[in-house]
Amino acid sequence: MLQDIKKLRLRLQEKKIKEFKRRLPFGDLLTDRWDNAREYGFGEGTSCYDSVLILGDVKIGKNTWIGPGVILDGTAGLVIGDHCDISAGVQIYTHNTVRRCVTLGRSEMDKKPTTIGNGVYIGPNSIIQMGVTIGDCVVIGAMSLVNKNIPSRTKAWGCPAQVVGQLDPNF
Repeated sequence: MLQDIKKLRLRLQEKKIKEFKRRLPFGDLLTDRWDNAREYGFGEGTSCYDSVLILGDVKIGKNTWIGPGVILDGTAGLVIGDHCDISAGVQIYTHNTVRRCVTLGRSEMDKKPTTIGNGVYIGPNSIIQMGVTIGDCVVIGAMSLVNKNIPSRTKAWGCPAQVVGQLDPNF
């Protein structure tokens, strides 16, 4: 049986390379990104790689792309709007265990809902901390740590992320 699975993986990978010039993890070869999103109840036209870790209450709007290797923590409720791109390796949190850890378990984990507006691009390997609200039509640069709210129609990046300007009105 193992040999049959290996042969199947090889056939699926060869097909994906020929068709799209990409190599994917086995789970992403076996599943359809749009079917994955539908199974989670995400909006029409949204796609979600099999390699995405989804925890708790996560709501995602229409036509949103969730890239490979993303973590979506909905422990306290996570909402992502329409027409967003959540790039590879992004981590979005609604809880942390810092207080529970440093008090040797005397405190509970901290939880706050996180909201991502419509038309938000989050660059690869960025981290959005719990309780953050990102407005509509925002660009978050790659490898940013977003630990405070980001207003609509802005660009922000860095560690920690800072608003660096407004989006071009013709955008």
